Amino acid sequence: MSDAGGSTHGEDPTARQRRVWDDSAAHYDRQMAFFERIWFGGGREWLGERARGRVLEVAPGTGRNLPHYPADVTLTGVELSPAMLAIARRRAAELGREIDLREGDAEHLPLPDASFDTVVCALALCSIPDPAAAIGEMWRVLVPGGRLLLVDHVASTWPPIRAAQWLLERWTIRSAGEYFTRRQLPLVRAAGFEIVATERLKAGSVERVFARKPAA
Repeated sequence: MSDAGGSTHGEDPTARQRRVWDDSAAHYDRQMAFFERIWFGGGREWLGERARGRVLEVAPGTGRNLPHYPADVTLTGVELSPAMLAIARRRAAELGREIDLREGDAEHLPLPDASFDTVVCALALCSIPDPAAAIGEMWRVLVPGGRLLLVDHVASTWPPIRAAQWLLERWTIRSAGEYFTRRQLPLVRAAGFEIVATERLKAGSVERVFARKPAA
């Protein structure tokens, strides 16, 4: 039995998200290949082109960003879902790409302060239960002057599409904890990041954010 937020009684939101992503892992790549063709095209390349140094990817899922990172970066990934993590490890091995992949929660990253030059998060803050906490953790693990790179779907700038997103959320929040009318940019600003560049695409329903932690 589920409550109004779609979780099983006694199951906290993070545990619910782990279950949702474990259940969807086997067909996630096929589903995302379709959406990336029609909606998110170029987003992963955009992230990879801007990543520098020691890179942390938060919620890497099945590792779909791995082919797009420069050869000279050092990669770490923290993923909530063990099933997603297993696929990401296989993908890294197939690509011959070294990456330290760890199971963990974006809201409580198992990593030391100021240990990364770049933090990347793609299409995940839309379903992380507390996105402000996750962005706070991204701030914590970045060095002063470090880069934050985000791509996600957000509330459209077109009212008819935004209304449709709101209606879709009535189902997706309950079933998968996924929001379509969130916008991460205000949370990034509130955390103290300096905005370097933003771009909105697809009637404003996709946003790319390049921000920087101020230098000490």
